[in-house]
Amino acid sequence: MTVTTQPSTSTDPAAFDPLWQPVRVGDLELPHRLAMAPMTRDRSHPDGTPSAMNVRYYAQRAGMSLIVTEGTQPSEDGQGYLLTPGIHTDGQAAGWRAVTDAVHAAGGRIVIQLMHVGRVAHPRNTPHGRQPVAPSAIAPDARMFTSDGMLPIPEPRALSTDEVRGVVGEFRAAARAAVAAGADGVEIHAANGYLLHQFLSGNANLRADRYGGSVPNRIRLAVEVAAAVADEIGPGRTGIRISPGNPFNDIAEHDVADLYPALVSALSSLDLAYLHVAGHDLELIGRLRRLWPNALVLNRGGAELDTRAHDVAAGLADVVTVGSQALANPDLVERLRHGAPLNTPDRSTFYGGDERGYLDYPTLADTAADQLTR
Repeated sequence: MTVTTQPSTSTDPAAFDPLWQPVRVGDLELPHRLAMAPMTRDRSHPDGTPSAMNVRYYAQRAGMSLIVTEGTQPSEDGQGYLLTPGIHTDGQAAGWRAVTDAVHAAGGRIVIQLMHVGRVAHPRNTPHGRQPVAPSAIAPDARMFTSDGMLPIPEPRALSTDEVRGVVGEFRAAARAAVAAGADGVEIHAANGYLLHQFLSGNANLRADRYGGSVPNRIRLAVEVAAAVADEIGPGRTGIRISPGNPFNDIAEHDVADLYPALVSALSSLDLAYLHVAGHDLELIGRLRRLWPNALVLNRGGAELDTRAHDVAAGLADVVTVGSQALANPDLVERLRHGAPLNTPDRSTFYGGDERGYLDYPTLADTAADQLTR
């Protein structure tokens, strides 16, 4: 693979000094404040078992203060995309054990993100081939890549009230399996238009039971899942991710200013390790920051790296996560510390494929060795 490079956002390594202070996040002592964001890469086995490529990929990035894995389905119905990992079978757990062992051997820390996709699914992408499930029988206005190409996402089946309670149990069991597989904790995915976010949203959730309608009802499932996971593995190992106002996957939220403070206030009583906020509304983020008693992890996708360092220095966040920069630079921390140029991400290899664009981004040491052999 031919890799191009670009300057880091600041040529002065001192611009990133706020990132290099240690911080405690729940039960974890992090050596610095630059973490890896969850990124779907579609390179697991068809049965949801993490692959040998997954093991190498995560171990290469163990220099990040914390790795948040790609979204991992807690059940069969939680899968929506091709070649995504699960954590609900013994084989999947064994695959994750290989990943966590490799990350720990390299000195890193890793949490598995639990992601139930809900209606963002296609039967052709799953071994069971069932109709997707959702808060309500409303299909997103979106298409999805399948083994037969891009296809419209079909109408989902609305979960019954009892089945919604069953989803809570699925997250609990998946969290237990993740920690048994060596993960340092889990992150609950309540963002980006997936199942828990669908329950939060007024356009995806038209229910008339205790999980729909009012703000307290719509936040209920996310809070119940967080409470169950914290009860199962401990609050100090439990994080949750939200993305206020994010329209991804055909989500429309018209009461963000009321909904998210209510959700964060309800979650605050659980003493979770961290709240992971993805977004750019600094006024709302600051409000949530004041409501949240523990570590706040911030992902401002697309923001320059020195801007993210400033977010830490200003007290807006305790930890910041980065996605494509960590994807393309296995040694991102070392590069920023030394003011070295960054590899440019190759978007054509983000989703699916082989080792190209996944395992072959060079480190500074690789580049130096290559130059010596020329």
